[in-house]
Amino acid sequence: MKLTCQFRLLWATLFVLASFVSAQAETASLQAIPSVDVPRYMGTWHEIAKYPNWFQRKCASSTQATYSLQADSRVQVLNRCKTDKGEWTEALGAARQIDGPTSAKLKVRFAPEWLSFIPMVWGDYWIIDLDPQYQWVMVSEPRREYLWILSRTPQMPAATYQALLGKLEVLGFDLKKIEASPP
Repeated sequence: MKLTCQFRLLWATLFVLASFVSAQAETASLQAIPSVDVPRYMGTWHEIAKYPNWFQRKCASSTQATYSLQADSRVQVLNRCKTDKGEWTEALGAARQIDGPTSAKLKVRFAPEWLSFIPMVWGDYWIIDLDPQYQWVMVSEPRREYLWILSRTPQMPAATYQALLGKLEVLGFDLKKIEASPP
């Protein structure tokens, strides 16, 4: 009898804990900004910092992304950087908005176009914060596994960078994982 009571108490405790964790995860879910002016977003952005990732392991400096609006409303994405040998390496991809023409949620793919029908080749690209003058942007995705701080210029004022780190901390990002990108 005593064991059954303890078992019930354990299950009740686990249920309450699971409910709390679930509620915390829901309130801490990452949100994209309400809207973006896509034509204004086009152009070149320089990487200031990021969470390290496998697909940029060859990048040693000068990492940048250039976005170009296409006739079909998709966005061409050209990511490029210099390797440790000083050579440029590039990846050409495509992006499409989801949730409407002003949505800050995009899907991006760098796989060949003929694989576009496969959902797994598209990755989330969410604009989570954007300067009103479109001079800097922070990009991530719902699970916070990827993160980029981008700027229109190769370098960003230290005060702006520190303010962005403060915002990221409030949004639940691990600041220890952020790696500054060499200009």
